[in-house]
Amino acid sequence: MSENISNNALILALLSLNGEIAIQKDYLESDEIPEDEISDEEEVLEDLEQALMEFVDVYKARAKADSGLPDLEELLAGDA
Repeated sequence: MSENISNNALILALLSLNGEIAIQKDYLESDEIPEDEISDEEEVLEDLEQALMEFVDVYKARAKADSGLPDLEELLAGDA
């Protein structure tokens, strides 16, 4: 991933992915998904979670160099 991404863009990506994961989990727990689509929706969740982890890794590295960034746990909890 490019190191040229701004801190703001990185934070927004983390927040967006975290929100999409919550939405996808809620959707998977609902009765709205046709049975033949459950596997596809589970794959979507896995892809979202993998993308989040990749951004988390970048954020952790960036946070070591920039102490002004919010704590990751607080950020993802919505406290930042």
